[in-house]
Amino acid sequence: MIDHMRRTLALFFCLFAFGVRFAQGAPAETANLQPIHIKLTEEEARVAGVETQPVEQESSLGELVVPGVVAVPPQQLRIVAAPAAGLIETLLVAPDEDVKAGDPIATLKSSELVEAQRAFLHALADANLATEKLRRDEQLFKERIISERRLIVTRAEATQARSALEERRQILALAGMTEEEIATLQRDRKFASALNVRAPISGVILQRHGTTGERVQASAPLVTIARLDPIWVNLQVPLGRAAALESVDRVHLPIAGIDGDLIRIGRTVDLATQSVTAVAEFRPGRSPLRPGQAVQALLRVRGGSGSQWRVPADAVVSHQNHNWVFVRAPEGFVATPVTLVSETPQFASVQGQFKPGDRVATRGLLTLLAELAETEK
Repeated sequence: MIDHMRRTLALFFCLFAFGVRFAQGAPAETANLQPIHIKLTEEEARVAGVETQPVEQESSLGELVVPGVVAVPPQQLRIVAAPAAGLIETLLVAPDEDVKAGDPIATLKSSELVEAQRAFLHALADANLATEKLRRDEQLFKERIISERRLIVTRAEATQARSALEERRQILALAGMTEEEIATLQRDRKFASALNVRAPISGVILQRHGTTGERVQASAPLVTIARLDPIWVNLQVPLGRAAALESVDRVHLPIAGIDGDLIRIGRTVDLATQSVTAVAEFRPGRSPLRPGQAVQALLRVRGGSGSQWRVPADAVVSHQNHNWVFVRAPEGFVATPVTLVSETPQFASVQGQFKPGDRVATRGLLTLLAELAETEK
């Protein structure tokens, strides 16, 4: 008993040297590993607090529970900015409000808008004058009163005037004026002192950045709009479980009762959490999923061709970067390498050398790990 206590205490000092940790993400490669026999009497196992539970054979579909955060797909997110410098006269929307594409979301008073309209009308007058001059010169050329060279110059001037007018039209469109508003300006020659900023897409107002009465510069953000269907969940998967992502069949969100698809698996590892980010896409419908919400996701994992067993999650430990379980044997235990297929807080699905009736240790694992380290020495 004293020897076992010494070994257990020694284990705490050599955990990092042996790379031993409970199952938090060890690689699943076990092809070159062999079971290791550990001698332990019934009395020694009882004193060490070792407890066992039976293994159960199961189908080739396992589960993996991971945390995640709801996020808006970047292609469905728009930040509406002020098209020109000016004063925010009114903000017409509130956070969490639904809007449709083209709905007004703010009105902006801008001297830049007035100047852009003045330049447009000036370009319109020049274009009209150039068009009239071209019409007259074409008639004079037909009557052989002017030379062809003068007609070519007049045509070039008319083309340049039309280009300048189109440029000013595009500037007004970039400033937020609609085609109808530009046509009204062209017809009535009356300036609009305020500009309606409109929603570029249909969606939900996530955030208001400006306030009524605030002076803003051009390109200053006013509101953020997002389309929330479909929606993404960024999953944080421990590095050791990342191999199972290739076999994920479906992703289930218990909080919303919906299923989705895994659409992306990250290729980098978070330095702080040692986890891989995977992205699942869902069609939420009326489900209460909100951007920034923390959720738990259930990954349905297809097993391999070998037999698959369910064991208590506490039975799986990591030693020397491999997953192991301790199987009860007549003279002690057998440290058996396993391939971890999936895991929930209660159970783990593994592949390994088991047979019906086998029992695995779920308590007293520190003692068994110490014995395993001694055996390997």
